Amino acid sequence: MTASDDMSAFARIVDLGSFARAAEDLQVAPSALSKRVSRLEDRLGVRLLNRTTRRLALTAEGEIYLARARDILALVESAEAEVTASREAPKGHLRINTGAAIASRMADREIPEFLSRYPDISVDLTVSDRIIDPMAESVDIVLRTGELADSALVARKIGGIRRIICASPAYLAKHGTPTTPADLLGHNCLTLSSPARLNVWPFMDSDGVNRLHVSGNFSSDNVNILLRMAVGGQGVIRLADFLVEHSIREGLLVELLADTHLSEPVPVWALMPPGRHRAPRVRAFVDFMAGRLQAD
Repeated sequence: MTASDDMSAFARIVDLGSFARAAEDLQVAPSALSKRVSRLEDRLGVRLLNRTTRRLALTAEGEIYLARARDILALVESAEAEVTASREAPKGHLRINTGAAIASRMADREIPEFLSRYPDISVDLTVSDRIIDPMAESVDIVLRTGELADSALVARKIGGIRRIICASPAYLAKHGTPTTPADLLGHNCLTLSSPARLNVWPFMDSDGVNRLHVSGNFSSDNVNILLRMAVGGQGVIRLADFLVEHSIREGLLVELLADTHLSEPVPVWALMPPGRHRAPRVRAFVDFMAGRLQAD
């Protein structure tokens, strides 16, 4: 076993939280993996993990070693990817994380086409609107929207979205069609429970940008639920264009206040651990998504 193999095994143990799960992932016996870490600790002359029957905990030295190991493993993968990219078709297992809104779109459109185009790539898509650490969770690509926080991740802008206000014809027939932003205060606006800032809808008027605090009898942290409620005639929504465009084309929803609504274009980013962005399977997916989003 090489030093990079030891680093990789150690990182998987920490990521998965146990020798048993890491051994299953690496397809080795748990006892063999435990001995391997013990030999690594003997070679370094320090303890990296505190082991108990319930959990594993990194020592201070273990935290330093893990951080450096991740950097080295990323460089190794980057070097191998650069050497093989010119002769290897993209293949392997691709781990992607994104929020519910983008995941819903990809499940209907991009993922099936991508898998058809690249039959040697398999995809594991996890859905979470919380911020994750792709290095710690062994994720190749994180897709997110909005402004980015400072980080060591490699970021590539792959597209943009805008938001649309709409409601169903049945709702409008029953409650009337708002013709001014102020009219929304008398309508049932279906809102996101988080983040709260998205429930302040912006409009342009003679004084500039006017931000309207909307409310209603239903909120959810899931955009797909809000979409279904709106199509069902329960209220007015403001969601990303790619979520509502199909329903608008089919006549299930009607766009509202397009002349005054400030759609606030939002960038879509692909975030990748350093070095991982050069892997052929990662580059293939990011290039594919950029082409699709920019075309739209």
